Amino acid sequence: MDLLDFEAQGLYFEEPDVAGIKELIATAAENYANGKAELPLLKAYFLAPESLNVLVALNRFYYYQHRLEEALSATTKALVIIRPTLSFPEDWRELQASHIIDAPAALLTKIRMYLFTLKAIGFLNMRLNNLELSQAIFEKLVELDSKDRIGAKGLLELVIKKKFEGTNILFIGARAC
Repeated sequence: MDLLDFEAQGLYFEEPDVAGIKELIATAAENYANGKAELPLLKAYFLAPESLNVLVALNRFYYYQHRLEEALSATTKALVIIRPTLSFPEDWRELQASHIIDAPAALLTKIRMYLFTLKAIGFLNMRLNNLELSQAIFEKLVELDSKDRIGAKGLLELVIKKKFEGTNILFIGARAC
């Protein structure tokens, strides 16, 4: 299945939300520059903790604030929300190409959201220097996406390079002693 050959259906940002959520997200966007964006986002989260609109907004806010642990938490929660709608295994490590290939075409938009969310988790873990986990996520994505439509191949190469450089630095430091 080509992950680019689909008609977009059921985009997360088109989903209905609890009353006031879109306004709170808009208020947060307006107040980003003056440092008052977090409170409206947290209010939105408390009103709709399973809203992908809210979780994506939180991820972006925390990521751009360089609060990577919080961004990872929001992104992980989003993956937990998306997974059951696809009947994917609870553990992403158990995900197989057959889960994607056998899925109805109408679910491809959600499958892409799941895979891009998993990629974001891998990226955040790489930034947090959780390189083993990051590498495992990117390897899984490359395995599932032979045409690299999700774009994990370059990130896998980057995390392997980062691991090698870290090992190399430790080795050089050991020789100097």
